[in-house]
Amino acid sequence: MSEPQIKKTEPMTVAYLQMHGPYQQIPLAMGMLYGWMNKRGLSPTGAPLGVYLTDPQMVPESEATWELWVPVAYATEEAEPDTAAIGIKKLPVMTVASTVHLGPYEDVTPAYEELGRWVIEQGYVLVGPPMEAYLSDPAKTPPEEYETEIIFPVRQA
Repeated sequence: MSEPQIKKTEPMTVAYLQMHGPYQQIPLAMGMLYGWMNKRGLSPTGAPLGVYLTDPQMVPESEATWELWVPVAYATEEAEPDTAAIGIKKLPVMTVASTVHLGPYEDVTPAYEELGRWVIEQGYVLVGPPMEAYLSDPAKTPPEEYETEIIFPVRQA
């Protein structure tokens, strides 16, 4: 895990896909989202993100609610989710705590726990759902070399 830090994000426009159920759907969902973007001539401008709207310690994975986001050009118009649950939204600047986990996705829990402790020690509180930015392409990178940025939206307590 990299040294945790507090930083500001840039305003961002994302194509997003609303999902429910097991996280094993992520590869298929990514394909759907990128396919949707391709049909509309939208190119990614950054790493894809997973946004976890339910707490896996409180909600069974079969009932999980989450979204996938892919940054696109900021000038892209917002759009409500269509019949495929895909839309476009604009995100404001956020203050976040982040760290980078190196290794397989299934080994990320300790990084979440350590970042959570660090946030509290620094006098911050969480103000939004946790996110993961997938910095490595799993088609080209072995799992032990995956880089996943863990991101917590925060504010000073």
